[in-house]
Amino acid sequence: MRVNKRLFYVLTVCLLTVALNVGSFIVPASAQDTGIQNLKETGKAFRSVAKQVSPAVVFIQVETEVQQAANNPFEGTPFGDEFFRRFFGQVPQQQQQAPQQQLPKRHATAQGSGFLISADGYIMTNNHVVANADKVTVQLLDGRDFDAKIIGTDPATDIALIKITAKEKLPFLKLGDSDKLEVGDWVLAFGNPFGLSHTLTAGIVSAKGRSGIGLSDYENFIQTDAAINPGNSGGPLVNLDGEVVGMNSAIFTRSGGYMGIGFAIPINMVKNVRDQLIEHGTVQRGRLGVYIQDLTKELADSFGIDQREGILVSQVMADSPAAKAGLKQGDVILALNGDKVDKVSNFRNKIAFTSPGTKVNLLVLRDGKKETIVAEIGTLETDQQGHAVSADALPKLGMTLQGLTPELADQLGYQNASGVVVTAVESGSIAAQAGIKRGDLIEEVNRTQVKTPAQVKQLIKDSNKKTVLLLVRQGDASRYLALKLAD
Repeated sequence: MRVNKRLFYVLTVCLLTVALNVGSFIVPASAQDTGIQNLKETGKAFRSVAKQVSPAVVFIQVETEVQQAANNPFEGTPFGDEFFRRFFGQVPQQQQQAPQQQLPKRHATAQGSGFLISADGYIMTNNHVVANADKVTVQLLDGRDFDAKIIGTDPATDIALIKITAKEKLPFLKLGDSDKLEVGDWVLAFGNPFGLSHTLTAGIVSAKGRSGIGLSDYENFIQTDAAINPGNSGGPLVNLDGEVVGMNSAIFTRSGGYMGIGFAIPINMVKNVRDQLIEHGTVQRGRLGVYIQDLTKELADSFGIDQREGILVSQVMADSPAAKAGLKQGDVILALNGDKVDKVSNFRNKIAFTSPGTKVNLLVLRDGKKETIVAEIGTLETDQQGHAVSADALPKLGMTLQGLTPELADQLGYQNASGVVVTAVESGSIAAQAGIKRGDLIEEVNRTQVKTPAQVKQLIKDSNKKTVLLLVRQGDASRYLALKLAD
């Protein structure tokens, strides 16, 4: 009798185990079918967008005459300074030395992407794709080639507008609203990575409003994990409705390859530049005339402010629109035209893209009291490359400077360094002839360490010598450069 109970117990356990296994097998099977069906529907959505978008995505080939440096095998090829800075985060070691010997000019080609925005052939792309091009050729999905005309470029945002002429109306893309994008939204990147025509990659919006990266003067990048690689530059980033929400521009990497972080220019910024390039061929920007900084907790405490909202006015330029409106040093700007102000980069972009002559309302916190100040936006003075000519510019040397932010330090590999970043170098200038490049770090001026553009300017001004000694870091190497000042 005892044996039978044991046998009954064993059989019962076995039956329950089989039942549970069968049950667990059946439930996942149903869930698996649902998951597969959902994936199929997602695939169909991607396929539909691809059919809709691909005909308006173009392959761009650029031809130019360049001068090759004797000690730089990458000069005069598509793999030049801009290529490495945007896609590998640094300039190769061969480019960290000033050219010692110049060879004759040679023919070079480069490739990129773009997208049609009108039936009459207007195409948006990156400035760095077509900059200094002697000839631009555009190829459509159907294989037809067209010579393209550069309508206008804006290096400060890395946006360019070109145009082709066809006998018939051309397919074009609808431009969406990048302000409506949310983190987590699906996006698709189209382009020609490594020359592989009309490639589609999928991902999500990883972040919005990325700035301080050092790729352009006005940054408000959409960050995405949709794969972006060399050749994708200028291609469209679209939503699941096939609307363009951004223009692919660059990647962030430490390894020299794609690491899941790509950047796209918001299409709303592209629209603003497009309209001005079509109408004027150039871009005109607004100016308020203040130095501003983010309001940290420490600064808020120092000024007796309980909140961390807004941005701090650290200096008001004489005779500027800000000075005429009554803005003062120490003011905290809380809102611009009713919109909350939370970051310096966002405020700077909004002012820059406000038409000169426009009146704006600034909600300001001063001595613990809020008041509204009305300012009329002025015109920002720029150089031939579209970069702002500001108090941080060194016209004698032909370069513009910026303080080293944590974001720039990460992007340029200067995490454990201090100094001032070169943000622009004028072609043919004293700085350019000395081999100084955009992204270099000035660590010392006349053997004195510097941390702000103002320090650099003052040290040069105070020097009685006709030569200024700079300690400049390029990549991992630092070297002294003696620059002779112009008379």
